[in-house]
Amino acid sequence: AALGTALLFAAALSLLVPARDLAGLDPALARAVLAELRLPRALLGLSYGALLGASGAALQALFRNPLASPDVTGASSGAALGAVATAYLAGFSGPLAVGLGGVAGAALALALLFLLAGRDGGTATLLLAGVALSTLAGALTALALALAPSPFAFYDAYAWLMGSFVDRSIEQALAGAVPALFCTAALLRLAPTHDRLALGSEAAEAMGVDLRRLTRATVALSALGLGACVAVSGAVGFVGLIAPVLARPLVGGHPGRAILPAALIGGTLLLGADTAIRFAPAGRSLPVGVLTALLGAPLFLFLVSRARWGDRA
Repeated sequence: AALGTALLFAAALSLLVPARDLAGLDPALARAVLAELRLPRALLGLSYGALLGASGAALQALFRNPLASPDVTGASSGAALGAVATAYLAGFSGPLAVGLGGVAGAALALALLFLLAGRDGGTATLLLAGVALSTLAGALTALALALAPSPFAFYDAYAWLMGSFVDRSIEQALAGAVPALFCTAALLRLAPTHDRLALGSEAAEAMGVDLRRLTRATVALSALGLGACVAVSGAVGFVGLIAPVLARPLVGGHPGRAILPAALIGGTLLLGADTAIRFAPAGRSLPVGVLTALLGAPLFLFLVSRARWGDRA
């Protein structure tokens, strides 16, 4: 209840802050600003953040590793690469094709991670495979932009690659929000199964868990939602890592039960970050992914160092 209230409060702030932009406007114009500018940003921030939190918690439960997340596993970079490559091949047009390209890129990145890390891959294997995939996808994305027909494609895509909700229409917001919310709800339905998986693969299979089906469902839902969001808003990092870490202590460490609070925390964090960047110096526009990276990178380094010392112990 508290997390739901915080999410609603963050959504209200996203719609109304900064108030100076609405003060003194004609009521009809103020309503237009809210409906056409603020509402798409709030909808994208809420749905994208919820999807990142839920998919991060589900992937951590699946890998049984607190360092797994959509961005660390290379899914975000893969989605960005798929969307950019599809946009390049389609002549930077066709939102449906770009969305499908983002989904395919995220799915391919997660599938490759499973192959590289293996079912019983430890922390070091997961990190190495994820870093390698993210680096490769980032290099290929830069190459696609460098070879784009327009010489200004890189500058036009900068804010999109770092995550931005600015100047998105309500139609674009719905194109990202509907798949994200659907996949979040579907991941929530898998929460009890992920809790059984925490007992170990053999114990979970003895309790009737189809591990292969669970793996495919989790990967497919994470890739579908993430690909749709990245195609509309770009890649936003570290929310999928931060939200599950904050949610796990609230549920006694149960990985499946952490999916719902992680979704609520993720939506709140991304809405808050998008609201905060509006107070940048006049004339400056910061991508929301920059702020989430500044907050998430220190936490990630802390988790890595703790896992390293834990392995030594």
